[in-house]
Amino acid sequence: MKKLSLLSLLLLVIRRDLLLAMRRRADVLTTLIFFVMVVSLFPLGVGPELDMLRKMAPGVVWVAALLASMLSLARLFAADHADGTLEQMMLAPQSLSVLVLGKMIAHWMVSGLPLVLMAPVLGLQFDMPPQSLGILMLGLLLGTPVLSMLGAVGAALTLGLRGGGVLVSLLVLPLCIPVLIFGTGAVEAVNSGLNPNANLALMGAIVTMALVFTPWVTAQALRISME
Repeated sequence: MKKLSLLSLLLLVIRRDLLLAMRRRADVLTTLIFFVMVVSLFPLGVGPELDMLRKMAPGVVWVAALLASMLSLARLFAADHADGTLEQMMLAPQSLSVLVLGKMIAHWMVSGLPLVLMAPVLGLQFDMPPQSLGILMLGLLLGTPVLSMLGAVGAALTLGLRGGGVLVSLLVLPLCIPVLIFGTGAVEAVNSGLNPNANLALMGAIVTMALVFTPWVTAQALRISME
């Protein structure tokens, strides 16, 4: 088999997973619809008090994004595992870490990026000011890739296990708490007239560390799960 460059391999995996995702649009829409419904239910339940809505908005949007991203994690490697593609990937003379990174990026483009784009529209329900909406989007842009990368580790560890979807959530949710804290903290800093750069810088550090380590960790977890 001809050995591809790392960039070509990465782009090939991303393109393949995006094409497969477009053939399963219902799975993609499930995540987005869940996110919209959860965020939209809070203003209806809390009432029209604008001060309270503005205060709780960042936490509601971030928790909804976190829960929505959990929905698709169990399927990240399941289809490839079921049809034998994952086994062929592991036998190929290509870097498994790069293959995994490509799947992570494709997963974020399908499940995380739509949440980032939808968040400002949903934020209007909470009467969030434009500056807070911008920081909310920036925080989600930094945080949702971390959710996909940490989720990939959990999905690899629970691959083939009964009740794997629940196990993934139990494994991944505690690891995502720092992202949740810094993401909401950035918006609250803006609302309080403070500089959100510290929170955003910490999120940038987290996404960089996740980008460096999680593909390798996920590849090792897949090897263990396939044995």
